[in-house]
Amino acid sequence: MEQLFGFLGSYWWLWFVFGGSIVAGVRGIAAWSERAAKRRHKRRMELLRAKASSRPLPSGVEESDVRSRADRLKRLMAAHDDVTRRWLEYELDVGKLIAFPTMSDGREPLTAAFLRAKKAADGLRPASVETRLDAEALSEYRDAVHDYEVAFDVAEQEARRVRDSGFTDAERKRLDRAHQLLQVAVDQSATAAERQVAYRRVRDELDGLIALSDAAIESLEKRVAPEIERRRRDG
Repeated sequence: MEQLFGFLGSYWWLWFVFGGSIVAGVRGIAAWSERAAKRRHKRRMELLRAKASSRPLPSGVEESDVRSRADRLKRLMAAHDDVTRRWLEYELDVGKLIAFPTMSDGREPLTAAFLRAKKAADGLRPASVETRLDAEALSEYRDAVHDYEVAFDVAEQEARRVRDSGFTDAERKRLDRAHQLLQVAVDQSATAAERQVAYRRVRDELDGLIALSDAAIESLEKRVAPEIERRRRDG
């Protein structure tokens, strides 16, 4: 040690010659050491994240998540069913279709948009509330049900606003006659013959004005007289 200090004491002037290089070297070594430490820290964090993502959730957490998704799915399917029920009130009720004809007209832009939304929601609907969906599938179904609700509300509001304004005066008179005849067709105090005649005239008045679905016709026939439905099935 004494020899080292003696050497440094004898050659102290070398510091002025190589001092800058020595300092730069020391700083370079320190910077390299710091970068290496950061790389090691980054690798450790990546390893920890990888282990965490592959580690299964505790059973209690997983079961809670499954129950939460099941509850949300149950509510979504109930909302889906509610919109379908509201739509069927138009689809199966000839009286409502006469009053709000655009609800059965797929050429109307808002009605067509609703029918597309219905098709999308029906296509994503799980088989039952017991179906297990992942987060992505549940989110997709939720958005489809929301679109279905909104599209129906908009189509219904428009149908109630315009009513039969899209028809000519002559066509509106036919709709009025069909509405009056419908009251006779479903009036159980009228004779069977009167109800059947009124039913046929309702169909004639609506022909070319409103397209009645098979389900709407079947529902009406059940209200008019059971024998009409039996003859339709047998014939």
